[in-house]
Amino acid sequence: MNSGSSNLETRSLLDELSTFNKGGLFDFGHPLVNRIAESFVKAAGIGAVQAVSREAYFTAIEGAGIDNNAGMPAEISTTNRHRLHGLRGETSSKSIEAMVKNTGKESFQWGLAAGLYSGLTYGMKEARGAHDWKNSAVAGAITGATLALTSEDSSHEQIVQCAITGAAISTAANLLTGIF
Repeated sequence: MNSGSSNLETRSLLDELSTFNKGGLFDFGHPLVNRIAESFVKAAGIGAVQAVSREAYFTAIEGAGIDNNAGMPAEISTTNRHRLHGLRGETSSKSIEAMVKNTGKESFQWGLAAGLYSGLTYGMKEARGAHDWKNSAVAGAITGATLALTSEDSSHEQIVQCAITGAAISTAANLLTGIF
């Protein structure tokens, strides 16, 4: 292959990567729907990678016989709180099925959070005519409460805590935008 065609292929790839954020992945005919779908798909992909890499890490630690608790606080070192339920580090079809099921659930949760938050902030910006911390606070609170409802053992207190946490984090992110 000559260097001219290789340069053309490289340039095309670079052009695609540089226009990735400008064009968008979807065109459903409405900017709100496009934004929700894009945010959902991107975050769901990140959630899947995070869930699978976490399980791979814990499987490798167990397989090597390394003490995972060495030097770590108890709330971080407790693998049962962070692992995908139903997985035991085996390669059986039941374990793989559990990993796929739990990865899908976690991907859905990440996608739900991103899509809901993005859609709410966009919708509120369009309705109110302003993009400010108030939009972020309301969108964060609704997203946090919704995520709490997706957990297996959600209580009233957990829903309220997640709503407050979501509002606080999204408001802080909005206020700190441009400072760093």
